[in-house]
Amino acid sequence: MRALVTGGGGFLGGAVVDGLLARGDDVVSLARGDYPALRRRGVATVRGDLADPASARAAVDGVDVVLHVAAKAGIAGSAAAFRHSNVEGTRVLLDACRDAGVRRLVFTSTPSVVHTGGDITGGDESLPYATHFDSPYPQTKAESEQMVLAANGPDLATVALRPHLVWGPGDTQFVPRILARARSGRLRFVGDGSAVVDTTYIDDAARAHLDAADHLAPGAACAGRAYFVTSRDPRPVRDLVNGIVVAGGLEPVRGTVPLPVAVAAGAAVETVWHVLERVPGLGDVGEPPMTRFLARQLATAHWFDIGAARRDLGYVPQVPLDEGFARLAASLRAATSRRG
Repeated sequence: MRALVTGGGGFLGGAVVDGLLARGDDVVSLARGDYPALRRRGVATVRGDLADPASARAAVDGVDVVLHVAAKAGIAGSAAAFRHSNVEGTRVLLDACRDAGVRRLVFTSTPSVVHTGGDITGGDESLPYATHFDSPYPQTKAESEQMVLAANGPDLATVALRPHLVWGPGDTQFVPRILARARSGRLRFVGDGSAVVDTTYIDDAARAHLDAADHLAPGAACAGRAYFVTSRDPRPVRDLVNGIVVAGGLEPVRGTVPLPVAVAAGAAVETVWHVLERVPGLGDVGEPPMTRFLARQLATAHWFDIGAARRDLGYVPQVPLDEGFARLAASLRAATSRRG
């Protein structure tokens, strides 16, 4: 088949592209950046903004399925920027799919759309959407997910995937930040680090997208539904973080910060960052080291029942956490060797 992957040059989008190419599919990528490596592998690339109708129309032309992976992610930033990419970009892409007669769209969402600040233990798809969000990322993803599922119908079948905490070799967000903070001695657990969380190894996350694309069709059991996706190996936060730290050749982290202190610090940092972002000429100030959203994410349990994805998508995770740590360690050693 011919598949469009939005964000095909990113971490998850790139893994989805790899999976499609490996089985012989034709692939198109829509992204804002230029990715010559994709073109060298035979991927047709369209460079443009997600919310630009002309770019969306060019990207969906002649494709059988769209895997909408691209999004503005992060723990802080302008609400308008999140809305432009995540809500307007999705709206424009849906319109382009309808106009072009595309029959299937797989949307990458996040479990954060149901996170209300407390523990989630074995949660399934019956969980309602949160009604309050500490960050524009989950808020705009909740809005765009609902838009995608509402668009499901006889002409365009849609499905949403909620992979939790995608990580692995090639990660440009979660893993590098943990290692950077551990190296600087600034990494601490919020609470005692005992909160149990799910993660999704990158290969499993990509596999789930291909499974969804293959099972999706108008009237299919998965059409119009959202699914949690994990590697089905929940562990305490301290085990996850220290597994990554040790894979990076560093000593395990033991320091802790009480949750109320972390939340208060997050609120204060958000205020400072809000001011800094508006200082003329200052440029990109990056993401803050802590926010209220991040503090609560790190201190609360959130792991999920993926039985529905197994039943309706045929999704079976293949990489448990310890195997993922071993692969990450090998990748980091190889990268260090190349630099040396």
